[in-house]
Amino acid sequence: MSGLVVVGVDGSASGLAAVDTAAREARWRGAGLRVVHAFLWPAMHVPLGPSPLGPPEGGVRNMVEHLVAEAVERARSAAPEVDVSHAVVTGEPLTVLEAQSRAAELVVVGSRGMGGFVGLLVGSTAVHLAAHGTCPVLVVRDTGDDAGPVVLGVDGSTAGEPAVDFAFAEAAWRGAGLVALHAWTTWNAPLPAPQDAAAPYANQPGELGQEEERLLAEALAGHRERYPEVAVEHQVVHGRTREALIEASRSAQLLVVGARGRGGFAGLLLGSVSQAVLHHAHCPVAVVRGPGGRR
Repeated sequence: MSGLVVVGVDGSASGLAAVDTAAREARWRGAGLRVVHAFLWPAMHVPLGPSPLGPPEGGVRNMVEHLVAEAVERARSAAPEVDVSHAVVTGEPLTVLEAQSRAAELVVVGSRGMGGFVGLLVGSTAVHLAAHGTCPVLVVRDTGDDAGPVVLGVDGSTAGEPAVDFAFAEAAWRGAGLVALHAWTTWNAPLPAPQDAAAPYANQPGELGQEEERLLAEALAGHRERYPEVAVEHQVVHGRTREALIEASRSAQLLVVGARGRGGFAGLLLGSVSQAVLHHAHCPVAVVRGPGGRR
C-alpha cells in the first residue's frame, strides 16, 4: 500500500462513523489508515492513571487508549485488507489534525465531536480543517443516499480544478454517477466583451445559458476520457449556488466542493459556499483544497 488516509477520533458517535468512511476510502485508494486522537492534558492536575479508590482500568489515559483501540478495531473490521495504525498526539485537535494532513492524501472527520454544542450543525474542527488542511477533507455529516450520485459543485475557477478530479475518482470508486452542477445568477454569470467598444458590457439575449453550459463543459474536459466508467450528468441551474447544492445533496451520497470559488476574496481560506454546505448539506461533504483523486 502507498499513501495515507487519516481519521480523527474522539470517542463520539460522529467520530466512529468517520472511521467507517475512512476505512472504505483507504481501501479504495490502496492506502494505509491512521487513527489519530488529539490528547489534551486534563485541567486542575487530574492524574492520568487510575485513582487509588477506583477500578484499575479507570483513569484518563486508559479511557483514551480504550477509545482509540475501539476505533482501530472498527476500522479493521470495516476493511480487513487495510494497514491500520494509530497515534495519540498531545495537542489541540485543530492543530494536531492540520499537522497530520501534511502527510495525508485525505483527512476524514465527523461533523461534531464530544465537545459539540447543542444546536451546532458542524464542529469547529471540521471547519478549521476544511480551511487550513493541506489535503482534501471529508466531513461525515449524515449517511447520505448510498444509491445516489456524487454531486460536484463547478464554478469554472482554477481553484476548483482539484475538486473535479477528486469527484470523478470518488464516483469511479463508488460505482456511482456524477452530477456536475453549476449554478448562476445575473451577478456571477460571465459577461463577454461587446463587439462594439461603445456598447454596454453585457450578454446578448439568450446567450447566458450557452455560456454557462460552455463553462461547465470546459471544467470537465479530459476527465470523462480518464473515467469512461462514470456516467456524468450536467446540471446548469439559474439560482444561488448554496441553495442549489444543498438541495442536490438530499439525494446524493457525497457532495464535493472546492475550498474557494470564482468569487473568493484574496486571503479568504474558505468560501461562503463551502461553509454553507458544511453546515447544511444532507450528505457527507468533501472540501478539496489540494490535489485529490487518483494518484
